Amino acid sequence: MRVHVLYLGIAVLSGLVLAQPPATRDLHLRGDRFQPLSYDKLTPEQKTMVEHLLAGERGGMNGPFNVTLRSPEMGDLAQKLGAQLRFHSSLPNRLNEMAILMTARFWNAQYEWSAHKKNALTAGLNPSVIEAIATGKRPGSMQPDEEAVYNFGDELLRTREVSDRVFKAAVDKFGERGVVDLTGVMGYYCFVSMMLNIDRYPLPDGEKPELRPLR
Repeated sequence: MRVHVLYLGIAVLSGLVLAQPPATRDLHLRGDRFQPLSYDKLTPEQKTMVEHLLAGERGGMNGPFNVTLRSPEMGDLAQKLGAQLRFHSSLPNRLNEMAILMTARFWNAQYEWSAHKKNALTAGLNPSVIEAIATGKRPGSMQPDEEAVYNFGDELLRTREVSDRVFKAAVDKFGERGVVDLTGVMGYYCFVSMMLNIDRYPLPDGEKPELRPLR
């Protein structure tokens, strides 16, 4: 009987802990033009978005989310799309991160570049490829699948369209779903880049901007 009561007490306490809203300090929100929000001042819709983010695969709220919390219904839908494109793409993570870096370079999105450069290196993207993208140059040595991503992404960002030759090469390499996932992740990170840039979102303490303006 005592053991049963003990387990019941533990279960109740555990439930109370899980039911508590995130502490204000746990959100770790940052911003510049958009001042960091605190949990106790959020609307119910904003709290729903926060709970979805903290329960998801990102494990945090760095990046554009302090901005998109200002429009929480849109922001919540956008972050769900972003999670699908980032974590469940049909493309290998190495190629997904390469496409994100190309998008960050196009928008000169410093925080996005800093965060996803680390992810790209972890995913196995060659540092020489990353360095070339950072300087606005075509990487000199790419694997065939990386070349297909680069050609597609470069044409799409520069010309706002993709030639038949480059489109066919991408479909042949990744299939139609892969081409749609590639376009989708670049489109989403254009959205992210714009949110970060209008905020002038700060880099982590101690980090300096790596991207220089391109001619």
